[in-house]
Amino acid sequence: MKITQDAHVSFHYALESEAGEVLDGSRDGEPLTYIHGHRQIVPGLEAALEGREPGERFRQRVPASEGYGERDKSKVLELEREAFAGMPGLKIGLFCQIEDEQGEMRLGKVVALDTRQVTVDTNHPFAGQDLLFDIEVLSVRAATAQELSELG
Repeated sequence: MKITQDAHVSFHYALESEAGEVLDGSRDGEPLTYIHGHRQIVPGLEAALEGREPGERFRQRVPASEGYGERDKSKVLELEREAFAGMPGLKIGLFCQIEDEQGEMRLGKVVALDTRQVTVDTNHPFAGQDLLFDIEVLSVRAATAQELSELG
């Protein structure tokens, strides 16, 4: 069966840097599964999987605009240091959960700090980067009615 709308797909992937370093992936664990055509993975990768079959291996470059998007300067937040008073070990590079203006929790990375402010970048870590995927399609089947109903 080929990957088409509403197919349940299972695949292994490695997200690699230009130098071939694996930045993220599934090969040391469980494969990634999704229902095709429902925006559960980045759009450029979903488009590249269209029409593929189990057993296919391929490499795909996904431009930032079809991956995690371009970096958004408005997602770099300057926050008062006192908001982090209960957080021991605050340092550059630390990932933390913060609440935005709408009350939604967002994951951010501390990119700068001083005695008064903490700068947190809530862009996805791969935003603004082209993505290089190494893909192995493991299985493809029609999604069940229950799986489709769970998509919301």
